[in-house]
Amino acid sequence: MPLDPNFVYQPPQGDLCVVYEDDDLIVIDKPAGLLSVMGRLPEHQDSAYLRILKQFPQAKVTHRLDMATSGILLFAKHRQAEVAVSRMFQARTVEKRYIACVQGQLQGQGQVDVPLIADWDNRPQQKVDYVHGKSAQTLYQAEHYHIEQDMTRVLLKPITGRSHQLRVHMQFLGHPIMGDRIYHPLGLASQFTRMALHARDLIFTQPLTGQALHLQSEVPF
Repeated sequence: MPLDPNFVYQPPQGDLCVVYEDDDLIVIDKPAGLLSVMGRLPEHQDSAYLRILKQFPQAKVTHRLDMATSGILLFAKHRQAEVAVSRMFQARTVEKRYIACVQGQLQGQGQVDVPLIADWDNRPQQKVDYVHGKSAQTLYQAEHYHIEQDMTRVLLKPITGRSHQLRVHMQFLGHPIMGDRIYHPLGLASQFTRMALHARDLIFTQPLTGQALHLQSEVPF
């Protein structure tokens, strides 16, 4: 959850947008501002998972997006699908692509390979830790520099799936994500009313049917 002590959780209402569905899986386009799963406090119960459970009581979580991140989010409809999808993620046979707008002029392409660990004194922040951190890698490719806003639109491909990985890796490069209230020093003063990070693509083979899937969601910024 956000660090701001004055934060009040007010998730967007309305029906979830379903991107793909079959007998085993349901994939939604999660809006920014909605938790992926229920929080500990009663006022933080509303979430994508809770809404999915109302329709599919046996549904299982397969991965998560930060509350401030929008885009493709996959749930398994039953236990067998959960196990199959979990193995797929563990084997890293799922390709995830994100679009972000970052501060400053980021050029070219490359890989960020720095280990991450929870910053326990400043939870839920994560931080770079070369001694105790877990391995984390992100591929990036700059797409377009907007000189008027001094920001770069960038394609991000996480190889690992650490908490806040893309956010910390962009900050590490000196190009924090616009509107990021945790890792961008001017996040609250950003021209964005939300964090400019969107899970655009999920590419994988449906593990129970063998169907090749490339699921996409339109970038809202």
